[in-house]
Amino acid sequence: MKNYQVAIIGGGPAGYSAAEKAGKAGLNVILFEKKNLGGVCLNEGCIPTKTLLYSAKIYDKTKDAKRFAVNIENASFDFKRIISRKNKVVRKLVLGVKAKMEEAKVEVVEGEAFLINKNTIRCQDEEYTFDNLLICTGSHTFVPPIPGVDQVDYWTHEDALSTKEQPKSLIVVGGGVIGLEFASFYNSLGTKVTIIEMMDEILPGMDREVVEELRKEYTKKGIEFMLQTKVESLSKKDDLATVTVSKDNEEQSLEAEKVLLSVGRRASIENFGLENLGIERNEKKQVVVNAQLQSSIPTIFVCGDANGKSLLAHTAIREAEVAINTILGKDDSMSYSAIPGIVYTNPEIAGVGKTEEQLQREGITYTKKVIPMTFSGRFVAENEGFNGLCKLLIDEEKDHVLGAHLLGNPASEIITLAAMAIDLKLTTKEWNKIVFPHPTVTEIFKEFL
Repeated sequence: MKNYQVAIIGGGPAGYSAAEKAGKAGLNVILFEKKNLGGVCLNEGCIPTKTLLYSAKIYDKTKDAKRFAVNIENASFDFKRIISRKNKVVRKLVLGVKAKMEEAKVEVVEGEAFLINKNTIRCQDEEYTFDNLLICTGSHTFVPPIPGVDQVDYWTHEDALSTKEQPKSLIVVGGGVIGLEFASFYNSLGTKVTIIEMMDEILPGMDREVVEELRKEYTKKGIEFMLQTKVESLSKKDDLATVTVSKDNEEQSLEAEKVLLSVGRRASIENFGLENLGIERNEKKQVVVNAQLQSSIPTIFVCGDANGKSLLAHTAIREAEVAINTILGKDDSMSYSAIPGIVYTNPEIAGVGKTEEQLQREGITYTKKVIPMTFSGRFVAENEGFNGLCKLLIDEEKDHVLGAHLLGNPASEIITLAAMAIDLKLTTKEWNKIVFPHPTVTEIFKEFL
């Protein structure tokens, strides 16, 4: 029986990143993946949704072309080809991950891995031993126990990605990131979209002032938002789904061709033998890990969605780096203070660091500065008719940036600059000494400094 220095369960962003880094460092690595390399992010999440959203963004531009002195008559789209292009992009990138594994000399085993003990895995009737283990099993869609849910042909995000037919109407249950991105995509293509959210605002966890502006923008685009509204039951009538909701003790029924259930994800840490190891868990049943991603068994690491800390691919990749560096004996630790959160709607919304609501709850004194994105000449040139929003939260005493929050394209591409300032604890004076290229949208930050 061959022994491996590093075994990894799960081939998503955490798993394949860890495998590549460990392999290139000369470690003997085996990676187990039961479905597809790339995990949910590459196959059913980050990449395919962004591919669809880019097609929708291009279509939005054609509809709005007159603002830019361009005449486009009878602009249209081919829904089946949009889905087909998404599949092509995914296939190409999956092949890229496979090539990386080969280059790093990582042994990839297809199948479900099961932990026999803290040093042994069984997969496909074979047993493998290892010195260190990374659990990178990701997360799965949570389907709430709504009465009648089993009577309706509802969508999860996987279904919304793979459908061949565009629905004329769509009800999205859940106003989080996934729900908003699919609402944006289908709204751009002409589907009547309604979002139902139990909380008093969409996108909980993001800065409320910026989120409110995004919601107003999408209300103008025709999306109906039903906030502080609870889904009581689901049923089917002819070819339509019926969603019964309640607000302020009053019920009403809504109908749509499709219902997308998007109320969150749960860490996938069951049914592969983890319980056999006696690893410490907290009150939420999450595996307890330290700053090096080590569990209560130091040779077993939990990275990515599986540890429940930050269900984001870029977090998972950094966690994987920390874990492998620890195995290699390098001093490293994970910080969650400056992890960007992005919603790839059109316009995009992005934030990093503390939100204003967090600072208020924690009693931290801060200065708030808010300006429209139109303070950037490049933004004005490329976003005719939309003001956007840029917000910085600054520590009054230390002059450090505590949080940055943006609404407007390309927020996803420029938020990293603020993340670096927060992570490196730059004062505004130090940040201001950096030369920003002109004209760029990143210059918006100079307006605060």
